[in-house]
Amino acid sequence: MSAPAPATFSRTRLDAVLFDLDGVVTRTARLHAAAWKDLFDAYLRERAPHEGEDHSPFDAQRDYRRYVDGRPRVKGVKHFLAARGIDLPMGDPADPPERETLWGLGNRKNQRFRAALSAQGVERYDCAVDLLHRLREAGFRTAVVSASKNCDLILAQAGLADLFDARVDGVEAERLELAGKPDPETFLEAAARLHCEPARTAVLEDAVAGVRAARRGAFGLVVGVDRGGAQEALLEAGADMVAADLCEVVVSAEAAEPPPLLTAPERLLRRLAERRPALFLDYDGTLTPIVERPEDARLAPAMRAALRAAAEVMPVAIISGRDLEDVQTLVDLPGVIYAGSHGFDIRGPDIALEQPEGVDALDDLARAADALEARLADIAGAQVERKRFAVAVHYRRVAGDQVARVEDAVAAAAERAPKLRRTGGKQVFELRPDIDWDKGRAVTWLLGKLQLDGPDVLPLYIGDDDTDEDAFRALAGRGGIGILVASQDQPSAAAWRLADPDAVRELLMRLTAAERDAR
Repeated sequence: MSAPAPATFSRTRLDAVLFDLDGVVTRTARLHAAAWKDLFDAYLRERAPHEGEDHSPFDAQRDYRRYVDGRPRVKGVKHFLAARGIDLPMGDPADPPERETLWGLGNRKNQRFRAALSAQGVERYDCAVDLLHRLREAGFRTAVVSASKNCDLILAQAGLADLFDARVDGVEAERLELAGKPDPETFLEAAARLHCEPARTAVLEDAVAGVRAARRGAFGLVVGVDRGGAQEALLEAGADMVAADLCEVVVSAEAAEPPPLLTAPERLLRRLAERRPALFLDYDGTLTPIVERPEDARLAPAMRAALRAAAEVMPVAIISGRDLEDVQTLVDLPGVIYAGSHGFDIRGPDIALEQPEGVDALDDLARAADALEARLADIAGAQVERKRFAVAVHYRRVAGDQVARVEDAVAAAAERAPKLRRTGGKQVFELRPDIDWDKGRAVTWLLGKLQLDGPDVLPLYIGDDDTDEDAFRALAGRGGIGILVASQDQPSAAAWRLADPDAVRELLMRLTAAERDAR
């Protein structure tokens, strides 16, 4: 696999950046790991053995990342002990360190950590501090989001408090009753304090739980910070890209240029000189023009012919927000892989995936669809589309002064359905199962499943919607190419732009011809 491009924070796409503390800005992660090891090793030695319990020592690398890193302290205690077959009572936050409860052991760990912090001080990651200064000079707002209840102490000792506009730590999370990572509530609270939309906010995290939280919160850019051997785990958890050196992160104070129009396909074909293409495409707005009613988006014979020819010489997958059966029927080509509901449901030759969490959410989706049908019945032009793994509310034909009513109805339906989350696209609001999955994750899964993630493959994704940005970012972090379909310039994570579906068809024909000539 080619080296990933460095992360870029541009004011075109982003207004704010959220930093985890331990392991991203400060080196206190090693003090935490040592304190956890000291706590658990001593406790396991002293505890009388019981049947089914594992008293082997705490691994400061594997166990730290798997069970405690990025989580609230008491949850870390609970997760690790549960993995060793040990069940302790929760206790109370005021439990003394010697009490054998989850809170007691958590307070014992904190006692050890604060002693180490006092004795050894706080080390900073210089590149992270440099990045903070560059971001603030470029006009970005910054916040620290940490599960630690020692965040204030650490920032003060490190001299970093003035570099953050907001702080959401373990103390604040407890006061506001916010769920800890991998739930996104602490990140969402930080974005709200910065008065920024999550979609225009980036997150820097070194912990798998933190990356999962940022992905679930639908943040605009999720950058995993690899301090040693965690790259694949961070990507698997949902990071758009992984950075080992924050000094290499690019900060752009000026509005970045929209992706250039791909008027000369030779620029792309040169990238394929020593690599073979794997092609991923959206449907609506990419293979067909956007139409008033989704049911009227029919594939033109010339586009179907171009797709058929492409599928004969390269892997081709259609990844759509439509239901799987719907997009299969509309395209109707054998040998093509189909991913419906933004990748929740995937079928192809010798390949299949159906997210079980999506199945678990079917009842909530049905109730939400019924509620929205009733609430929106008197709004002209509002169309509720029930998909297998989503409910889409189209408002393209709704009068401007009524759109807020549609949005309020969707927000209310989301609040009543904890298994769903609200997303959207071009003139559509959508409710989907609340899991870490989107088109970018679907593309990444397909590349691995089809063994197309090697250095000899150049993955290409062509799409037009906001939901396709997840795929553009995923490929940018893996050396692939995103191509936006848009008639006018607009900010995007894509590398290039095509004006319309006719230009997509012409590019497919050029790619197919080049691949045939290369054989």
